[in-house]
Amino acid sequence: MFFAVITLFPEMFEAITAYGISGRAAKRELIQLHCINPRDFAEGNYRRVDERPFGGGPGMVMMAEPLAQAIQHAKQLAKQAGCTDVPVVYMSPQGQTLHETAVQNFVSYDGLIVLCGRYEGVDERLIQRYVDQEWSIGDYVLSGGELPAMVLLDSIIRKLPNAMSDEQSAVQDSFVDGLLDCPQYTKPDLFEGLAVPEVLKSGHHANIEKWRFLQRYQRTMQRRPELVEQVELSQQQKKWLKD
Repeated sequence: MFFAVITLFPEMFEAITAYGISGRAAKRELIQLHCINPRDFAEGNYRRVDERPFGGGPGMVMMAEPLAQAIQHAKQLAKQAGCTDVPVVYMSPQGQTLHETAVQNFVSYDGLIVLCGRYEGVDERLIQRYVDQEWSIGDYVLSGGELPAMVLLDSIIRKLPNAMSDEQSAVQDSFVDGLLDCPQYTKPDLFEGLAVPEVLKSGHHANIEKWRFLQRYQRTMQRRPELVEQVELSQQQKKWLKD
């Protein structure tokens, strides 16, 4: 999958290409990640990409022209890679809140061009002309779009075929079927007086499956009850709830 990130801090994205699942995906060439610095397209000796906002006010605003050229360059790279369905995504606190269904939809694209804002944001005209989608990772403000972009990329990459060594793990993640994940345990059997539930050591797969579902359902009811309303339960799961 093709990714191009427009960022003033390309070195931050070594966290994606050098570590963990995303790092392994990069080594296996399951993804291409290009980091494009808009300063490379800025004019003048100082390569400025920001200016004071019209109308006054605090802070600076990223200029449209360098960002537009950076995006155009990213689109050219995507074309050279044979990728045509590559929307431009702007990470912004004003965007839709990222969720599991959106992540699954992103996987169907050939790639993404992700714009990371800084300062007070970017010139609105750039958004109007070049941005296809705006997404947020939550109702709070960060110093820039790099961390949200990394969240977005990581959430997508781990869903790509062959990105994870245990494909079943992704299927059982929280939110995949609308419920939170169940509690997890490993050795030792006893930790500071707390024991592993006996059912998990029983070897009875049907009982373990039932226990895990009930734990997931109860945990979701307690912590995120609004999610339960959207969940489609199987006949077996409905029976377990009645038992």
